[in-house]
Amino acid sequence: MACRAISFRNISFQMIVVGGNAIADGQKRFAMRLTVPIFKLKRQAKALARKNNIPLYAALNHIAVDHGFKEWSNLSSHEANQISAVKIFKNLNPSDLLLLAARPGHGKTLLALQIILKAINSGKQGFFFTLDYTKLDIWRQIKDLGFDPKKYDKRLSVDTSDDICAEHISNRLTKEANQAFIIIDYLQLLDQKRENPPLKTQVQQLVHLANQTGSVIVVLSQIHRSYELSTKLIPELKDIKLPNPVDLTQFNKTCFLHDGIIELSDVA
Repeated sequence: MACRAISFRNISFQMIVVGGNAIADGQKRFAMRLTVPIFKLKRQAKALARKNNIPLYAALNHIAVDHGFKEWSNLSSHEANQISAVKIFKNLNPSDLLLLAARPGHGKTLLALQIILKAINSGKQGFFFTLDYTKLDIWRQIKDLGFDPKKYDKRLSVDTSDDICAEHISNRLTKEANQAFIIIDYLQLLDQKRENPPLKTQVQQLVHLANQTGSVIVVLSQIHRSYELSTKLIPELKDIKLPNPVDLTQFNKTCFLHDGIIELSDVA
């Protein structure tokens, strides 16, 4: 295992490299660790929540504001994501299907937005399908990341339809959108409507769509709460929250986030 320290905007990170030379051939995995002691801030938040009898998320956001961030997810991921978004984007190839997963509040949506903005800047057409946020939410988050929404409003389509599923996404893409960059927020909501196909069928449809159009598809996912009780540094495929069975090895890449660590790898 090779390990070296890097820095960015006065914040130090540690890069951990395991194995060979290229993520594309499945030989390399990297993780970026934010050396700010986030675990100590979480302890402070828990103490604050108990003391003031407020929800933990409110205490976390209060701690984040004290450190100059708008909310907790910004604090836990902002600087690490800016570096990692570039690295992740550079390691994505046409027709890739990436599973991007984390527990709530660890910055998966912010990271996804930063990756898709990198793709748009490189000339791709971007599509953000969300069953969780409003259009206003997404554009506000882009602004909070320091980007001008007006620069992207013609190259980024934000879809908040209640009909979002694999078929809906496929129908939205046109011939001009070949090799597009697509974010889906999020996996566990795709089959919430009874009339939608089972999740396993939709994942198969997304694989076909990626291969047919050469598009990169990034699917956000929840991690089961049982992971919080484990001693693992980073989640893995078996920690994905799955209300219905689905073969996750159909994704050819995974990216897991937790407490400032971001790990990207090929699916074996």
